[in-house]
Amino acid sequence: MKAIAAKATRGLNIGSLVNASDNSGARIVRIVSVKGGKTRKKRQQYAKIGDWVKISVRKGDPKMKGEVFDAVVIRQKKPYRRLTGERVAFTDNAVVILKDDKGNPKGTQIKGPIAKEAGDRFPFVNKIARYVLWKTIFLSRGKAANYQESKENLDIMLPFI
Repeated sequence: MKAIAAKATRGLNIGSLVNASDNSGARIVRIVSVKGGKTRKKRQQYAKIGDWVKISVRKGDPKMKGEVFDAVVIRQKKPYRRLTGERVAFTDNAVVILKDDKGNPKGTQIKGPIAKEAGDRFPFVNKIARYVLWKTIFLSRGKAANYQESKENLDIMLPFI
């Protein structure tokens, strides 16, 4: 697992409820722990973009409810800074559920865009994503608008604000 190319901020606490953005059957999940997270002693851990987390299913398929899985954080509301200087924030917090320790996703497609940093770190997740957020375009008023790009043709498609 390679490092992310951004200065990620603390986006999600332990116990945060987030969306499961794949078609595995879970809808809302709770973050239970962070794998490989580094914090100060006696401080609660946090998750950020591209982190491997343990989650518990809260809402969704009745067979999956209450079960614990591994997942990857693909979107976070809290803005984080890329090395180019731009700041990226999404409209929701979302994860993709994994089925094994190699990083293979449980679902077959991901709803909505994923961050470039999460896709670079987990190539199997990047493979089933429809949109990867590559760049942020700044408007004349100083307000940033995120644009999605398709992996196939790399054309600017839809505004995502």
